[in-house]
This record gives sequence, C-alpha cells and structure tokens, in this order.
Amino acid sequence: MNLKKNVLLKLIINLCFLVISLVALFPLISLLLASFRPSTQLMRNGISLTFDLSELNLNNYSYIFSQAGQYWTWYGNSLTITVTTIILSLFFSSLVGYALAVYDFKGKNLFFTCVLFILMIPFEILMLPLFQLMIDTALVDTYMAVILPSVVAPIAVFFFRQYALGLPKELMDAARMDGSTEYGIFFKIMLPLMTPSLAAMAILQGLGAWNNFLWPLIVLRSNTLFTLPLGLSTLLTPYGNNYDVLIAGSVMTIVPIIILFIFFQRYFVAGLTVGGVKG
Repeated sequence: MNLKKNVLLKLIINLCFLVISLVALFPLISLLLASFRPSTQLMRNGISLTFDLSELNLNNYSYIFSQAGQYWTWYGNSLTITVTTIILSLFFSSLVGYALAVYDFKGKNLFFTCVLFILMIPFEILMLPLFQLMIDTALVDTYMAVILPSVVAPIAVFFFRQYALGLPKELMDAARMDGSTEYGIFFKIMLPLMTPSLAAMAILQGLGAWNNFLWPLIVLRSNTLFTLPLGLSTLLTPYGNNYDVLIAGSVMTIVPIIILFIFFQRYFVAGLTVGGVKG
C-alpha cells in the first residue's frame, strides 16, 4: 500500500513539474514559432502557438545569415563583452572574495560591510557617477566602458566569500609547510576547489552581461559597437518595424546562453547551494 502511495505521489509531482515546465517554455516556444512566420502573419495574428504549416519558412533566418551584416557585428560585440566580463569578473571577484574569507587584516570587516552596502544600492543611482567616471577616463564608446563596472561585482565578491568560508584551511597550512606561496595556494589548491562557485557565477555574470541593455545604451555611441540588445532595439522605429527579423534575431541570441548553461549546469546547483549556506 505504501509502495502504491509513493508511486502515485511521484507521478503527481512529475505531472506538476511537467505543467510548470510547459508554462515556463510557452514564451520560448511561441517565439520560436513566430521566427518562422512572415511579417504579415505576425502583424495579423501576433505571437501565439497556433500556426499554419504552409506559411512557415526560413526566410527570416536566411535574411539574417545573408543580408543582415550589422546583426553579426552586434553579435560579435556581445560575445566579446560577455566573455571578457566573465573572465575578468571571475578572476578579480574570486581573489577579493577569497581574501575576505581566509585572511585577517585591518579593515576587513569594514570592507565587507561596504560590499554589502553597495549590494543594496540600485544600479540606477550609480549610473551618473559611473558615466562621469567614463567621461573623465575617456572610455565612452568603448568596450571597456561596458566591461569595467562589472569586473569586481559586489554580488560576485559576496558569493565567492561565502563559498571560500567553507574551504578546508588545513590544506593552506600544509601547502605553506611545503613552501608554497599564497598565490600558489590560491591558484593550485583553492581555486580548483571553488570550481562549482566559478561555474555558477559564470552563468549569472554571463546572463547579466549578455542581456545588459541600460548601461551599454548610456556609454555606447557608435552603431558598430552596439551589443545585441541595443542593435535589435534599432529595428523598431517610427518609420517601420521589422518584427520578423527582430524575432528571428532574438531566437539566435538564446543560443550562447544555452551553450553556457550546458557547459556549467552540473556545477550550477552545487555552487549556488554551498555558496549560499556557508558562513
């Protein structure tokens, strides 16, 4: 009897998760179907799950791959900015978070309090001083203007600090006895142990950099430097809306995020769970 109850309970839970998954996937499926429709159908019926097989075609994607040269420039810009942001953010944020977790130095608590304080400040409040800083350093309309504010992200520093609190300190002592330097301890011993946290933060930072719209809108001026969110927004104008190309282009923007998650998804849950409870 108990076995039947357990099987029934598992079946109900699986059905609930299936329904939740379908609801979550509804916008994505609708967007995918809309990307194969001509613009006339989109204007007439909008984005929905209903479709006529005879009207579906690859014209939108054909246009993107053959004629929309500027689209691939935006795509390359977003890839460059996202990859650079992930690498620099993981490197510097993990160093800061690790130092706050394992070393005792003067002002440590004050520094960590400042990190927590910055976490509570909305980015909209920081935009003006950040933009003035970009002007003073002559970085406006460059990749670095988009990348630098995210290099040492407070949320990443906090996350790595919490994760590093759970690292075994005995390994550090043993490495010091063997003559290893502090940098050697971090890069050869501790950093490999932080792989789950690195993977989790790589996904979060990558999502933020890839989808970032407001800050690039403020600091970028040249059309050739636009990221994908900025470039796709230029397709909507008072003189005409290229919804068919816009939707097909939006579908293509999902591909790098899916690839990123596939590579790091096995570490993602472990990194978030351990990093969230330690300390």
